[in-house]
Amino acid sequence: MNTLTFPLIRLFDRIQAFAESEWAHKLVGQGLVLFFLSSLALIELNSLGWLPDGLAQNVSLNRFDAVTQTFTLVLVLEVVELVFSLPRSTSRSVGKQFEILALILLRDAFKELTHLPVPIALTGHNDVLMNLAMDGAGALVVFVLLGAYKYAQRCAPRHWAPTILAKFITAKKLVALFVLFAFLFMGAYDALLLLRGEPTFDIFHDFYTLLIFTDILIVLIAQRYMPEFHAIFRNSGFALSTVFIRMALTADPMLAAIMGVGAMVFAVGLTYASNRFYAITQTGGPCLLPDSQK
Repeated sequence: MNTLTFPLIRLFDRIQAFAESEWAHKLVGQGLVLFFLSSLALIELNSLGWLPDGLAQNVSLNRFDAVTQTFTLVLVLEVVELVFSLPRSTSRSVGKQFEILALILLRDAFKELTHLPVPIALTGHNDVLMNLAMDGAGALVVFVLLGAYKYAQRCAPRHWAPTILAKFITAKKLVALFVLFAFLFMGAYDALLLLRGEPTFDIFHDFYTLLIFTDILIVLIAQRYMPEFHAIFRNSGFALSTVFIRMALTADPMLAAIMGVGAMVFAVGLTYASNRFYAITQTGGPCLLPDSQK
């Protein structure tokens, strides 16, 4: 670590320590509850016609919008956690990406409810019900497969020399700091467009595009420290799963669910094969599967 990178690494560590503190978690939790209740209150006041015209035109009349807006804030927090997971483990950060995908699918399911009239009437809205079912089913399957993915991670990775590991983590922290600032910039720019009344963009779509290049960059950095074929293939495969996620986010609900589940199956298979045939355990022995432990 040189004089140029040390301040950046120190800045990243301080931001991470603050974001992961118990005080910050409590503050965020209370903020989400307050935001949700405030959104519901504003929507209700607007439906009663009690808001000024200037404010009323910017407030929805559909109560389910409060749910989707709160889910969006939850996704922002999950993205921040994803950024902090980048230096720790490639497999952990990929798992966090799929957690975010599952939440996005759930949010999209709630979004479909905003297309229904109030009070809710299902007649003539079969397309809404189909999209809701596909998003919900896709989220559930990804959630289940995440359990299999995390179970497959039970084998510890190959031990590195402390100096090499420290250099690799330092490099990934620099990448993570750049990703964090890029995400904050995208969020600020999107908010500015909203305030100006101009068309906004989906920040999560663009963020996953950024993640594709970030994952490839980490693959190239890792090759300096892990030149073995299986490590290159594993890390490159994880980058490919990010591509699948990005494509799923722009597809229609049915295709999005299929592609999201397919990406999850790919990641589980890649992890299973990598840990089954290449990984070693903390004791130095091969990674044993349940069948071989009987």
